[in-house]
Amino acid sequence: MFDFKLFKENKRSKARLGEITTDHGKIQTPIFMPVGTQATVKAMSSRELKEIGSQIILGNTYHLYLRPGDELIAKAGGLHQFMNWDRPILTDSGGFQVFSLADLREIEEEGVYFQSHLDGSKHFISPEKSMQIQKNLGSDIVMAFDECPPYPAEKEYVENSLNRTLRWAERCKKEMEGVENQALFGIIQGGVYPELRKQSVEETTKLDFPGYSIGGLSVGETKDEMYKMLDHTTPLMPKDKPRYLMGVGTPEDLIEGIYHGIDMFDCVMPTRIARHGQIFTHSGRKTIRNATYKQDFTPLDSECDCHVCQNYSRGYVRHLIKRNEILGVRLTTYHNLYFMLKLSEEIREAIRNDKFIDFREEFYDKYELK
Repeated sequence: MFDFKLFKENKRSKARLGEITTDHGKIQTPIFMPVGTQATVKAMSSRELKEIGSQIILGNTYHLYLRPGDELIAKAGGLHQFMNWDRPILTDSGGFQVFSLADLREIEEEGVYFQSHLDGSKHFISPEKSMQIQKNLGSDIVMAFDECPPYPAEKEYVENSLNRTLRWAERCKKEMEGVENQALFGIIQGGVYPELRKQSVEETTKLDFPGYSIGGLSVGETKDEMYKMLDHTTPLMPKDKPRYLMGVGTPEDLIEGIYHGIDMFDCVMPTRIARHGQIFTHSGRKTIRNATYKQDFTPLDSECDCHVCQNYSRGYVRHLIKRNEILGVRLTTYHNLYFMLKLSEEIREAIRNDKFIDFREEFYDKYELK
């Protein structure tokens, strides 16, 4: 059932308005996707995720493979049933997590041998194994198993890594043959080398995946380098397929990614900083646990209409965070995710009305970058 319709492109940028159809529902793009690493978006229930407008969430193949195990999840009826989520789910391939275990893994042509970060037990994931795990999870969108090179890395290393990712992509596609209810996305690599990004796009799109993601960014390079790669890469990508920028999700990255033609984003940032007492606001990121907010009885963000901002003050949320009360983290998480999803919605409306550039300028007029 997977389908993508492109409704509109902004006249003064590469921003796009579209719609993805999956077995578990439609997704309006551009969209931010909350990350549910271990079959849960931290501190949020399924009901609350729907309440704030989550159209799709992510599951993490590496973590779910280790705990509780993909076979157990399959016995439960798949990830949707297991976590009580009846809307679309995207699962990553596990590649990024495996390759981040620099001292605990060994890359071979057949796949990656690695030790669990939990108990040191030895494991092996190949392109075929990653696909088998994701089939057990039953996600709507499946990511190809790729090698994510570190930053910085020499051009020769990135080129060899890119070519391995292409070979693995072919193996992933072969393993998914005959699977009709899961869409496999290819991954474009190439580091910060424009010519390698071009090669990766050209070779990956020959495999005719239903969607494409851009990997290997937001791994240590500067924002300018990331935006330069987007500016170079997205014009080369098919217009009739969704474009997903992996692991990127601050408010400003959402704005700039959409400006450069990206349709889908995910990041743990909104939930991670929430656990440390930080919030997104229309004037920039704030550390609500700071003493300056002790007697501040205004909403977290005066321009936000979420449940938290309508009912709780900065001073109260600070008190909860400082006392390590669970509710404090739940409230900051709820607000941050709502902020990102509402921002996505407002951007879609701006694109629809040919006002995205104006929206972008107004956003930066108020938003203090750090």
